Amino acid sequence: AKPTEDAAISASDLKPVEPAKPTGDDAPPAPPRSKPEVRPLPTLGPATQADDAPPAPPKPDGDKPEAPAPAQPQPAPKPNPTPKPQKPKAASDLSQVDEDYWFQGEFISDGFFAEQSAGLTGLQVIAMGDGKFEGVVYAGGLPGAGWNHADKQHFAGARQDGGVNLTGDQGSLLVYTDSATLLDAAGQPVEQLRRVRRISPTMGKRPTPNAIVVFDGSSTEFLEGAKLSDEGLLLAGTTMKFPVGDFRLHLEFRTPYMPHARGQARGNSGVYIQRRYEVQVLDSFGLEGVENECGGLYKQQRPNVNMCLPPLVWQTYDIGFAAARYDADGNKIANARITVLHNGQPIHQNYEIVAKTGAGKPETPELLPIYLQDHGNPVTFRNIWLEPKDPSQYVGSAATHCQVP
Repeated sequence: AKPTEDAAISASDLKPVEPAKPTGDDAPPAPPRSKPEVRPLPTLGPATQADDAPPAPPKPDGDKPEAPAPAQPQPAPKPNPTPKPQKPKAASDLSQVDEDYWFQGEFISDGFFAEQSAGLTGLQVIAMGDGKFEGVVYAGGLPGAGWNHADKQHFAGARQDGGVNLTGDQGSLLVYTDSATLLDAAGQPVEQLRRVRRISPTMGKRPTPNAIVVFDGSSTEFLEGAKLSDEGLLLAGTTMKFPVGDFRLHLEFRTPYMPHARGQARGNSGVYIQRRYEVQVLDSFGLEGVENECGGLYKQQRPNVNMCLPPLVWQTYDIGFAAARYDADGNKIANARITVLHNGQPIHQNYEIVAKTGAGKPETPELLPIYLQDHGNPVTFRNIWLEPKDPSQYVGSAATHCQVP
């Protein structure tokens, strides 16, 4: 509690101290007393006011005292504004990453503990921000490189003692920047894994003689609204200037590193064919691989396997597309078909697209261009080329086959 403060003292309250009176023989004789003057008491009557007193306030009418003035209403206090949630930070190149990035990635068993191992093992380690991580162990190898599409284990944990410690239902993992160790429930090592960096077999694929070079870093002639990064890479949010029917397309893309982001906010873009059918681009590294994740035909068909590589690693799409067919009256008589290779692995094979995907434009006989969707994340593209195909290669009026040689 706050101590009570002393009352303030003004200068007028200070009186000079009188000198002490002498006593004893040295004291002078006292003066003779005079007889006090007797004055008559004043006659009692109405109280009179001294000449120098301040005037009394006017007496209010009536017997009741004057009511105090009503209090003025005070304005309601303004609530504190709710702070807007901060947008997750995105690292668009390796100079911007944190220390967690170097633990993230892919690992494969090296047979060091072959006698305890049940076979080849793959591991993906995913950074989740603030030193937290998730891990997925795949029986048989990595997705697209030996995994049996069935058996996998999930782990979670955080950085500790210079590495990453992850735990799961059947064991644990110790992860370092260049290696990892899988331990059983008793803490005994069963697999030693080493880091691998996979590169798509179609990375850097050169255009065919009849291809349109959409973007190779030298020109944006065939792109509308194109913007380039500081590295000279094509940013998401541009549209090709020509409509497409049947074609074969190659492009390379790179998602940013956004460890604090989740779901559709993590490295999102898309390849909108005819502005109707979206092949999703997303940082889905280590995820399930569903319809709205990388390689999915948005909300319509999931990829056969999640071939997404870690963020800031270049990836490839090789797409073969056959447009929907219409009769003379504009009625659709055959659905569009698509084949997609993601990092060289077929994730859709001659798939029949039953309708537009997500926010795509309605299906009509009109041919439309390809749009590289801007979803607010710094996804970049390079080495884009497209080869138009002759519709006569398909059987009848319907698109019955679509291949990517």
